[in-house]
Amino acid sequence: MGNAVTTEVNKSGKNITAIIYALYAASFLVGITAVAAIIMNYLKKDDVAGTFLESHFRWQMRTFWFGLLWGVFGTITFHLVVGWLIFMGNGIWILYRIVKGWLRLNDNKPMYVG
Repeated sequence: MGNAVTTEVNKSGKNITAIIYALYAASFLVGITAVAAIIMNYLKKDDVAGTFLESHFRWQMRTFWFGLLWGVFGTITFHLVVGWLIFMGNGIWILYRIVKGWLRLNDNKPMYVG
């Protein structure tokens, strides 16, 4: 009986993790969905503690916060050429992390934190 419950919790956690990746991806079009995603990360992180999904949550949360930090730097330097480069680099980096995380989630593999 315990294995069935654990499997159901992992399946539910995996679905939530996939939804969060989708919200981060949608933020490229809508923007505000990243805020919903980070809120979900914090609300659900205890539910995935001790599973391979915990590493995905760390990956997602670090992507959000470092992406926000670089977005602020890009905004501050927007009037300079470097600001545009920061925005482009940040966007590519965030997209890479979403795709990489989603692919590893699909393969039931944990994320390395970086």
